[in-house]
Amino acid sequence: MLALVSGGVGGIVGAYLERDGGLGTVTLPQAGKEPAGRAPDSVAGIAARALPSVVTLHVTGVAESGTGTGFVLDDLGHILTNNHVVEPAGSGGKITVTFNSGDTAKATVVGRDSGYDLAVVKVTGVRGLKPLPLGNSDNVQVGDPVVAIGAPFDLAGTVTSGIISAKERPITAGGDSTDGSDVSYVDALQTDAPINPGNSGGPLLDSRGRVIGINSAIRSADDGSDSGSGQAGSIGLGFAIPVNQARRVAEELINTGKATHPVIGVTLDMNYTGDGARVGKKAADGGPAVTAGGPGARAGIKAGDVITAVDGVRVHSGDELIVRTRAHRPGDRLRLTVRRGGGERTISLVLGSSDSN
Repeated sequence: MLALVSGGVGGIVGAYLERDGGLGTVTLPQAGKEPAGRAPDSVAGIAARALPSVVTLHVTGVAESGTGTGFVLDDLGHILTNNHVVEPAGSGGKITVTFNSGDTAKATVVGRDSGYDLAVVKVTGVRGLKPLPLGNSDNVQVGDPVVAIGAPFDLAGTVTSGIISAKERPITAGGDSTDGSDVSYVDALQTDAPINPGNSGGPLLDSRGRVIGINSAIRSADDGSDSGSGQAGSIGLGFAIPVNQARRVAEELINTGKATHPVIGVTLDMNYTGDGARVGKKAADGGPAVTAGGPGARAGIKAGDVITAVDGVRVHSGDELIVRTRAHRPGDRLRLTVRRGGGERTISLVLGSSDSN
């Protein structure tokens, strides 16, 4: 009997120990504290350096409001962002800038350009500004790692990472006005780093934390179009304005309040469905399609000519020709391949200049 009782008690105690881990307090193993620092070229290291220079913009206007991103250009208070971010403010709206620290400041528009979808705003009375270093987008290669920072859906300080998926993507965005004056033409960097509404105007950074692009548009799954304000969310197709282009435009906006656009001096037939960009028969005002005395006229371009390549790179539409042209500066020399009367010829011209709208 004693043996049976002892065996029964032992079985009960053993089952309890196995089920509940014993009679004492359960303690689970956990890693100890580690140094807070990260490698400078890691995503965490890049984010730690860049976040103090990235801001969230809250824009309110008469008819609409929105959220976007920007980053500090200099210690004078200039901040670069997209034109479509600040556009709702119009002439009587309000722009509030929120820094990563949580501090806020009012901002005013220094200059903006819808053709490049860029704008510069300025804050005053803010100390300790940390400008982000600018890289060189000409050095970027497909496959390079990148980090994007912004405020998607007003979630400030959001960090995502990916790679450069492609370069020189001819992208058009905007176009709400009936005359097309607000269409942006971008020779864009493509990235798979997740970009969503609210990321617009934020920096795309290289592995050394330098700005190589300004995140501006996404391909939306809902309508298949490039949009700076679509609500479909990221599908891994984001587009950024190359910083070399953005730097020139930002300098002009700061120094003169407006940006110049390189022009060929022709009016294109945007309804042409063939391959290439065809020069129209007349301008919108009824005048000649080739501006008298302009770069195109001096180079020998005629109405009806079809431009098929710029510097040896094929263009398949009028939009693509505008994008390739806008990637240059006024005064740059281009080689255009022109089809006329069944034959092709190569002509050289120096780009002219026009002021932004």
